[in-house]
Amino acid sequence: MRNLKKWGPPFLLILPSLILIGVFVYGLIIVNFNTSLTDAHTAATSSGNAPTNYTGFSNYVELLSSDAFLFSLRNLLIFTLVFLCGTLLIGFVWAWLLDKPIKGEGIFRSIFLFPMAVSFVASGVVWKWLLSPIEGETATGLNRLFQMVGLDFLQNPWWSDVSVGIVAITIPAIWQLSGYIMALFLAGFRGIPDELREAARVDGASEWQLYKSIIFPQLSPVALSAIIIIGHMSLKSFDLIMSIANQSVYSTKVPAIDMYVFKTTYDYANSAAVGSILLVIVAVLVIPYLIHDTRQRRK
Repeated sequence: MRNLKKWGPPFLLILPSLILIGVFVYGLIIVNFNTSLTDAHTAATSSGNAPTNYTGFSNYVELLSSDAFLFSLRNLLIFTLVFLCGTLLIGFVWAWLLDKPIKGEGIFRSIFLFPMAVSFVASGVVWKWLLSPIEGETATGLNRLFQMVGLDFLQNPWWSDVSVGIVAITIPAIWQLSGYIMALFLAGFRGIPDELREAARVDGASEWQLYKSIIFPQLSPVALSAIIIIGHMSLKSFDLIMSIANQSVYSTKVPAIDMYVFKTTYDYANSAAVGSILLVIVAVLVIPYLIHDTRQRRK
């Protein structure tokens, strides 16, 4: 009875949220997974006008044996790696420079963080012009700039290149998120006590030894958080890719684009299967972080 009085009011307070999350998050995940196990590949079956049958994991098998879907997974992996490395490197360098006593730090910080205030759709419209694949005399965007300064050899097809076109899409993504990673690392730098750095210098540590033994270990939780955030945001690149290219461009195809294409052609079963695969990828990224975070809190 005492426990009921203690936990009852807080539980009743969060009960509506638990119900809503249970129905609209986990409930819909179950519905999505259930749909992925059926043969709802046509408008009739997807709308309920024709019966559907359970086909087990055949949709997953077909997707994972399809060259087109494997190309999408390859693009997603390349996009994630380049996006992750680019934002971590640029964000760390910016934070390292701002951690030095420089004039106008607030102005630089605002400039670096400004891209975050722009939506992926808005920046995608601008970057679509900048990364125009047209080359030669009629070139626009960066290709036109290269032509004007006599660097024609730098002109390239950008995102329309089938082999490395997805790398071009990471340029606006890195531009937009590097400021956020800079803010994370700068907070990490500012959280290291000056006494700790001075003590290491008094003990004769060089700058490299200071960073290797003191600063980098202190920044490792920040780096882990940044990796998780950027890793899962790479899976949300749908709006940026759709703004620069579109769903019909093969070179920039990722699983999220496949899911949209399947859904708009009433192939609900394959669309749900792609969604479940993306959910598993997110879980692989996030669950280790949650376990690590829980262990850190218990220490």
